[in-house]
Amino acid sequence: MAEAVKPVEPGSEEDILTRIENKSGKIEGLIKEFKPFEALKIALEDSPPQDERCKSANWTVVHKALMAIKDVEGMLLSLDPKYYDVLMKGLSTGDPATCYRCLKIHEKLTEKAGFGCIIRSLADTVNTV
Repeated sequence: MAEAVKPVEPGSEEDILTRIENKSGKIEGLIKEFKPFEALKIALEDSPPQDERCKSANWTVVHKALMAIKDVEGMLLSLDPKYYDVLMKGLSTGDPATCYRCLKIHEKLTEKAGFGCIIRSLADTVNTV
């Protein structure tokens, strides 16, 4: 079983949202530097607690990094397998405007990580996106 991504340390909701905002700034910088794979890795680190505002803010950051990636297979090759389940979990929360793209990533991720990745992401109550 893949190693779990560590959750964000406890803190107030505002502290967590500030950390997510700071992470978003780093990701935007990496995207501008044409380093989308690095941006995605940072986006997937430190999943927030179960609070809906934090999860939504974090998914926005992950989604931004995902949409900057053109080479899905290259992304999966560069991504540590410990992030597969978290990424799969996040793909289930895509928005209508990018649904097709998320489904393509889902397809490639399932090919790479297997169906167990889907089951683990559904059963996971610790990692959130």
